[in-house]
Amino acid sequence: MAISIKTPKDIEGMRVANHIVALTLDGVEKLIKPGVSLLELDEFCEKSILEHGAKPAFKGLYGFPNTACISVNEVVIHGIPSSYKLKEGDIVTIDIGSKINGYFGDSARTFGVGKISEQDEKLIACSKDALYFGIEKVKAGMHFKELSFAIENFIRDRGFVPLLGFCGHGIGRSAHEEPEIPNYLEGPNPKSGPKIRNGMVFCIEPMICQKDGTPSVDKDKWTTRSVDGLNTAHYEHCVAVINGKAEILSK
Repeated sequence: MAISIKTPKDIEGMRVANHIVALTLDGVEKLIKPGVSLLELDEFCEKSILEHGAKPAFKGLYGFPNTACISVNEVVIHGIPSSYKLKEGDIVTIDIGSKINGYFGDSARTFGVGKISEQDEKLIACSKDALYFGIEKVKAGMHFKELSFAIENFIRDRGFVPLLGFCGHGIGRSAHEEPEIPNYLEGPNPKSGPKIRNGMVFCIEPMICQKDGTPSVDKDKWTTRSVDGLNTAHYEHCVAVINGKAEILSK
């Protein structure tokens, strides 16, 4: 399948969807503290998205049961919200999407709950910094694999490893479109495969593990951890390539 090129109208439609996601993440961050349950956070996210005139994009997508993917500690992605109450020292990732006027938005952030360990601070910083590093790297004409390779090297230079088997992705009138954008190089040659072009819109999302990026998926077929059992982090932005560079839509 070809990677679609969005019109300026498409990009403005996606900007609206992503702005709603960003506002919702800003709001839910204020609720994160010891004692709050994951279901309470999910309920806030759904209410916020609906109040802004959009629909929760993830609810029912591929059968996912909730509005937000909420992943605590060693769960890196696709955590299903539960009655679990956050504790001091936990780290929690909230990944949400919205749909409005046929366009999708998608973004994720990892938050500390109260005082967290120095190692977890470094872990979260690696994910966030790798995301912004990747965004700055984007240039029209470069290969997507070059972007993946650069993000992988950034993560490994920080002493962490990328989650394997999962990736960033194109987005538009579908929540997931071509291309797939791993946080690591697949194959021997970064200067191969499709190139980044003006008008492309995609999500970059470094998913960071500590020692082993091999994924382990729970029986619920969603909750994904690394096999090392250690804490993880995940940051994501949706970007559009405009005038040769990446512009963040999810802010």
